[in-house]
Formats: sequence, C-alpha cells, structure tokens
Amino acid sequence: MNAARVGVVTFPGTLDDQDAARAVRLAGAEPVPLWHADHDLKGVDAVFLPGGFSYGDYLRCGAISRFSPLMDELIPAARAGLPVLGTCNGFQILCEAHLLPGALTRNGGLHYICRDQGIRVENADTAWTSDFEAGQEIVLPVKHGEGRYVADTETLAALERDGRVVFRYVGGNPNGSLNDIAGITNEAGNVVGLMPHPEHAVEELTGAPSVDGRGFFTSILKRLVNA
Repeated sequence: MNAARVGVVTFPGTLDDQDAARAVRLAGAEPVPLWHADHDLKGVDAVFLPGGFSYGDYLRCGAISRFSPLMDELIPAARAGLPVLGTCNGFQILCEAHLLPGALTRNGGLHYICRDQGIRVENADTAWTSDFEAGQEIVLPVKHGEGRYVADTETLAALERDGRVVFRYVGGNPNGSLNDIAGITNEAGNVVGLMPHPEHAVEELTGAPSVDGRGFFTSILKRLVNA
C-alpha cells in the first residue's frame, strides 16, 4: 500500500506542528498539513493535534479551537473510528470537543512546568500505543501551564474501571493531575490524549533523554498498514 497519511493540524498559535510532521515522517508515514479553517480532512488515515497555544489560550485552553471549521469534520470522523492523537494543547482541544472526558486546568502550584517526565503505559491496546507494553515506563518531555487533569468522581471511576487511563505520571506528578493521570482514551481506543510530548522524543539529535516517543508513531503506522 502507499504510505499511511497522517494529518497534522495547525491552529493559530500551534507551535509543535513541524515537530509532529517530522515524527510522522521518521516513522515512515506521510504527514499531511491540515489548516484549522479547512473544511475537509483530505482523506487522511489518522490525525494528530499537536501542542501550542491555540488562539492564545483565550477563554480556556482549546475552547476556541474546538469550534474551528476543521473540527466540524474531525469530531464525527473520530466518533466513527478515525484514529486521533492530541498532545498538550491537542489533548485540551479533544476534551473541549467532548471526544475525551474531563478537562485540563491550571497546574497545581500555578507554575509552568518544563522537564523530562517519567510516565507509565497503562493501556497498550489503543491505536497509538500497541508498540508499548502495559506497565512499561518511558520518558517524554512535558511543557505546560495548564495540564492538571480533572474529572468528576463518576468519570474518574469509569476511566479506571474500563482501562481508559492510558498513561500515568511516575517519579513525581508535575501538575497535580487527579490519579496521576497523564493521558486517556475514548471507549473505542482510537482517540488518545496526553499532556507529554512524544513528538519531541523521536531522535537522538535533539538531546532528548529517550526516543520513547517513536512508539506512538510506529503503533499507528502498524495499525493503518494492517487495517
């Protein structure tokens, strides 16, 4: 088959889209630029919502981006099974769009956090995590001021019960997220959101302490090739 095509979305204020496209390309897939004002997904096989400060984080992080024309196409496509990954601001947008439950709020302590962070893979059965093993600990960069995951008691219980917590912080919780949650998935396992940045941990050249981020992109590539 031809190379799998992964759309990389750019909103006004997105700053990790080029890193995301490079990570997709290094895994052997074709990155396809998607602009927030587009009205179609260009036939992509998966979509990556990268980090940044879309619309300056006005109102709430991701609150304005959720209403972009492209999201009118992405939301029903994701609900129909299109694989979607959101990192940092992308995770915030997925929550604002109700593709994932809960919300991301100001970090505990109200400080911006930028550091390499240990996380544990809790669910290796999603479209984006099949190249990991449950219980595996990896290291990815975090860089955010509003990454504290919160949800009501019922939602948290359901996420834990159904195995939908995909990643959990280890070696210290950087932002006060409830239950040390770093990332979650929807019921179908095709939509994943997390605050850490796998696209910044894919090659030694950047000086990252690991290349653990590669697993996200090799996972989706295998999923698409074997679909």
